[in-house]
Amino acid sequence: MLNPLDHYFEQKDEPIKGCLQYLRSLIRGYSDITEHWKYGMPIYYYKGKMFCYLWIHKKLHQPYIGFVDGNKIEHEDLLQEKRAKMKILLIDHLEDIPKKKIESILKLAFDLRYSPPLEECP
Repeated sequence: MLNPLDHYFEQKDEPIKGCLQYLRSLIRGYSDITEHWKYGMPIYYYKGKMFCYLWIHKKLHQPYIGFVDGNKIEHEDLLQEKRAKMKILLIDHLEDIPKKKIESILKLAFDLRYSPPLEECP
């Protein structure tokens, strides 16, 4: 019997299934990333803090990566829509997955959320 995480990915139809599995593998490839089943979706933590999640856009029916505190990330391909804190990166599952773009946005998110705070000047 599959755990809820594996079941989430397995029950999707192709080509969305393959796209989500690729994104899952890409995100899990970073050190200190852990995958959890929370709020009925796959959520990825970095060093114990919620970092991003994978989901399907309800209206567009496209997979996306949702970024926690994405409202602080500036990138032309991130959409905020009606979300207060999150921004998403839509992935066209019918095209080649833009690995370099995803990696650059992941780097922005890592740098934003987990860089040490700047020390105040005296």
